[in-house]
This record gives sequence, structure tokens and C-alpha cells, in this order.
Amino acid sequence: MVCYGRHFETIDGSGMELNIRETIIIAIMVLFLGKFLTRRIDVLRDYNIPEPVTGGVLASLLFSMVYWVSGVELDFNLQARDFMLIIFFTTIGLGAKVDLLLKGGPALLLLFVMSASYLVIQNLNGIAVAELTGLSPYVGLLGGSISLSGGHGTSIAWSPVFIDKFHIANAAEIAIACATFGLVLGGIVGGPLARRLIARHQLKPLSEQPLVVGKSYGKKATIDVDTLLKSIFWIFLAVGIGTYMREVAEEIGMFMPDFVYCLFAGILLTNTVPRVMPSVASGQLRPTVALVSDFCLGLFLAQSLMSLQLWTLSELAGPLLLLVLVQLLMVLLFGYFVVFRVMGGDYDAAVITSGYVGIALGATPTAMANMTAVTEKSGGSTKAFIIVPLIGALFIDLSNAMVIEFFLKLLS
Repeated sequence: MVCYGRHFETIDGSGMELNIRETIIIAIMVLFLGKFLTRRIDVLRDYNIPEPVTGGVLASLLFSMVYWVSGVELDFNLQARDFMLIIFFTTIGLGAKVDLLLKGGPALLLLFVMSASYLVIQNLNGIAVAELTGLSPYVGLLGGSISLSGGHGTSIAWSPVFIDKFHIANAAEIAIACATFGLVLGGIVGGPLARRLIARHQLKPLSEQPLVVGKSYGKKATIDVDTLLKSIFWIFLAVGIGTYMREVAEEIGMFMPDFVYCLFAGILLTNTVPRVMPSVASGQLRPTVALVSDFCLGLFLAQSLMSLQLWTLSELAGPLLLLVLVQLLMVLLFGYFVVFRVMGGDYDAAVITSGYVGIALGATPTAMANMTAVTEKSGGSTKAFIIVPLIGALFIDLSNAMVIEFFLKLLS
């Protein structure tokens, strides 16, 4: 059997194939390596570099060194990883409550419009740089909203499309490289940008507000076998509905990755049938769903990053670096001159801008780290901590899928 067979299989004498069980074992070790390093290296904590990214990048460097020295390539079985991605996005959908979305009000709508608009700008930037450096425009698209606004998860989810349909053999490596660079840069520049805005315009919180670092379920949170079983039931039900939605969409010629449909299905379930799922509606299952989400995301990222074939990027190192630097400059200009002003030009707007930069270059955790660093020094911003996570965890993924599909059709 694939999961329990002999631990190594030789591939034409030049590689080693690991089965699902062995892949997950190594991924757990890689994840704990990231946790170990993050606890002991201040800069990793300060910039909120995700633990699976730290461990996964180091592991991919190690495995690449093995290839460069011996010519032996490790081939991981990533079937479990792909399923974990679907589960993760399903949990995001199950946590998207309409009443929470409405609390953001007009500010949420404004930030959504700007975020969706910038996805288009980000892809145009990527395509333009790719054309200037002699690369395929599809590489520019991979270095656009797929990897930067989408992050590692979206990069891995869309890479098979570029490999199968557009013959970009190293699409995953390109997208993950850009996503990793963006994640680091987004954590570095977001806080200083907000501090610059606050100092230049002499901004202060309008009122005394508590610091908000994210959701906390407190000491009353219960996670046991019953809540786990109920959570898995609703997660798998949403996955089933999402699969059916995908089949219907494909019949009418609409293509999006599986995780998008499962995200929609989770939103549909949690907002239309609260009377038959009172435990979810009351928040009883949220800690358990969050636990499943963290578990799947951590192992998904660890497997994705440790399996990168970095030696395939050697010829693209210069163009990719130029691409990311151009994207960094454009995000800073857009945040400084557009997002800050449209969001009101006040203290909350400055905090929101720091979070938006984190989202546009990295991921929601980067945005939260940026805003936390600013508010711990300058004062709380409840408004920012309500709307930015919603944009990063929900609306970016939904709008990004449609924008990516539009550009794929445009380039075809």
C-alpha cells in the first residue's frame, strides 16, 4: 500500500519516493523545527514569520543541497497536503458570519473595493515586468496576485493549472518563492509605513480603545471528542456541497480551484442553517474548528515548502527578485497615497494601511503582526482589527479567484 509500504522507492536510480505516511512524518518534524526556531530567534517573532514557512524553507534548502551534492531527488506524496488545503479554506468559510461582516460597514466595503482593484494592478505589474525581462506573461501572473495577495495557499492551489495548461513546469517554485519574499517584505515595511503616516500627520486614536490582537475564546473554550466529531461533520458536509457546486460550475464552463467552492459552501452553511446547527451558531464549535484550521494550514504549508525544487529557480533568480521589488514599491505607493486617504486619513486609516500592506504582500498573519506592532506603541484601533482580517481571510480569496480567472482568459 502507498501509505504503509517500504519507506523508499528508487526512481530510475536518481531519486527517492516517499509515501503519504512518510511525507506527513517529515512535515511534522519540519513544522516543529519552525516552532523551535521561532521561539529562539527574535526577528522571526517580531516579523511574525509563520513557523511552517521557517521550517519548510530550511528543509527545502537542505533537500536541495542533497540534490546538488548527490543528484538524488526526494519525491514527496502530496495527496494529503492537497486535501488539507480544502479543509483549511472550508473552515474559513464556516467562520464567516454575516453579522460580523456587517459590523465593518462602509469602511469594509471601501477596503474591499480597493483590495479588489489592486489585484488587477498587481497582475498588470507582474505581466509588465515579465515582458520586460523576457519571461512568459504567465510567470508575471504567478508573481502577481496569485503569490502576493493570495499567499502560499493560493500559490500551491493554482500552480497545477499553470503546469498542466500553460506548461510552466516550475510554476509552484516560482509562486512560492514570490510568496515567501512577499511575506517577509510585508512584515518588514507595514509597521514603518504606518509610523511614517502617524508622525507626518500627527495622528492619535480618537478615543481610548483596547488592544485587539485577534480572536480569543477564553478559558471557557471546550475542545473534546464531541466538538471534534461535530466540527468534522460540518466541515465534511461543506466539502461535499462545495464539490457539487464545482461540478455544476464546470458544466457551464466556469473553472476555479476546489477550495473556492468549499469556501463558498462553508459560508452558505454557517449563515443559512443556524437553526439546525445551533452549536456552530452559538460559537461552541469555533475553538475546535480553529484547531482543525491551524492543524491543516500548518501541515499544508510545511509539506508545500519542504517539497520545493529550488534548483529549478536558479535561472530565474534575478527576474524574480526584480519582480518582487517592483511589486513592493507599487504596494507602498498604493497604500500611502490611496488606501490611507480613502479610509479617512486618520489614525485608524494608518493602522488599516499597515495591515493592508501585509495582506497585499503576504498574508493575514502578516497584517495582524503589522497592526499589533503599531497599536501596541500608538494606541488601539478596534475598527482596523475588525475589517482587515475579514478582507484578508475571506474577500481577498474570493475576489482573487475571479481576477485570476479573468487574466487567464485574457492571456489565452
